[in-house]
Amino acid sequence: MKKFLFAAGFATMATTAFAADPVDGLWKTQPGDTGGYLHVTIAECGSAICGTIDSAFDGDGNQQLEYENLGKQIIWDMVPEGDGQYDSGKIWAPDRDKTYNSKMTLDSQNELTVKGCVAGGLVCRGQTWTRVQ
Repeated sequence: MKKFLFAAGFATMATTAFAADPVDGLWKTQPGDTGGYLHVTIAECGSAICGTIDSAFDGDGNQQLEYENLGKQIIWDMVPEGDGQYDSGKIWAPDRDKTYNSKMTLDSQNELTVKGCVAGGLVCRGQTWTRVQ
C-alpha cells in the first residue's frame, strides 16, 4: 500500500511539474500592412515563455517557404504572472527589425493579445493573435 501511495504521489507531482502553460500552442498573428501573417509556436523555455516563427503566409494565404525569418525567436523571457497575464518579456517585430519590451494577455483559450512597448510601457503597439492549435 505504501508503494502505491508513493507511486501515485510521484505521478501527481510529475504531472503538475510538466503541465503545459495555457498559452502553449500555435498562434496566427494579425495580418500586416501587405496582408501577410505568421504562425508562431509558443512554448515554455526554462522558467519563461518563448515564441518562434513556425511559418509565414502572404496576403492570399499562400505559405512562404523561403521567408527569411523562419525558425527565429520572436518572443522571449515572457514571465507568467497568473490569470492569463504575461510580462517582462521581449518581442521582435520582423517588419521593423526592432525589439520591444513586451506583455501578453490570454483573453480566452483562442485569443492572445500581444503588445510591444516603449517609453517604460507608456506607448504600446499590439495585436490579437488567434490559436491555430
